[in-house]
Amino acid sequence: MKKLFFLITFIALLFVVSACGAESESGAQANEAEGQSGEETEGTEESEEEQPAEVVVEHELDTTTVPVNPEKVVVFDYGTLETLDELGVEVAGVPQGNLPPHLEKYEGEEYTNVGSLKEPDFEALAVLDPDLIIISGRQSAVYEDLKELAPTIYMGVDTANYLESFQANVKTLGEIFAKEDLAAEKLDEVLAVVDEVKASTESSDGKGLIILTNDGGVSAYGAGSRFGFIHDELGVVQADENIEVATHGQNVSFEYIAETNPDYLFVVDRNTIVGGEASAQKTLDNELVQETKAAQNDKIIYLDPYFWYVSGGGLVSVKEMATEVKEAIQ
Repeated sequence: MKKLFFLITFIALLFVVSACGAESESGAQANEAEGQSGEETEGTEESEEEQPAEVVVEHELDTTTVPVNPEKVVVFDYGTLETLDELGVEVAGVPQGNLPPHLEKYEGEEYTNVGSLKEPDFEALAVLDPDLIIISGRQSAVYEDLKELAPTIYMGVDTANYLESFQANVKTLGEIFAKEDLAAEKLDEVLAVVDEVKASTESSDGKGLIILTNDGGVSAYGAGSRFGFIHDELGVVQADENIEVATHGQNVSFEYIAETNPDYLFVVDRNTIVGGEASAQKTLDNELVQETKAAQNDKIIYLDPYFWYVSGGGLVSVKEMATEVKEAIQ
């Protein structure tokens, strides 16, 4: 009987010890799982903290808080539209009246027509109810009205500091749309072309003159002007260093072009954009111009007016502008 009693007691103790061990192991596993869960939560929180919900943009007209990855974006600046297109960012509305050929896809019905470059359609904007509006110089006069509808930022290029301004704008767009790496990659591609042009101009003695033709009239542009990119950033030496810096250039005559006698004559034909019968070729088809070194050496370069006059300041146009100059001086 005693042996039986001790056997039963021993078996009972074994069950108790076994149960305690299982409970201890289960508790340890639970604690470990809880710890891992806590680590994952903490990691998720850190990841969310790394991606801000807003970006503060300091621009020429104001300081504006912009949501990251805004859903409905309206773009009045075609240079910015190019950049967003290159970054794979969808937009909701654009002014469709003067779209350059390389942006013609934005004429589609899936994009809201928000007016013209100089006259926004406020009714269409109100219906669209955008999360972000991007403008440049042509819309700056109505900035106060636009910012009442949505956060509005100015992304025009500073012509007196073209490349730095261009790069800052692309980087800002990269931050707003969480495309920083792609923006940097695209910028490097453009800057590589710019560097190639600089290398060519540094080894050239040729001097250039930039003109815009409009209905038979001619205006000259120099460093610091809207087309000063050729001199300021690409390194083409000015044929005349005393050209007045003005929004619409300095009015000049054919005699002036003949006296300046540039090696390269860079021409922007405004009539291609706005219409008219007096094309740049027709305007410059006279004896005074034809006797210049530029004409004699086949160095009258008709620049793409859509890149130089309508868009500009975007990832596509800046690269194409630099390429045009590179091909002209080679």
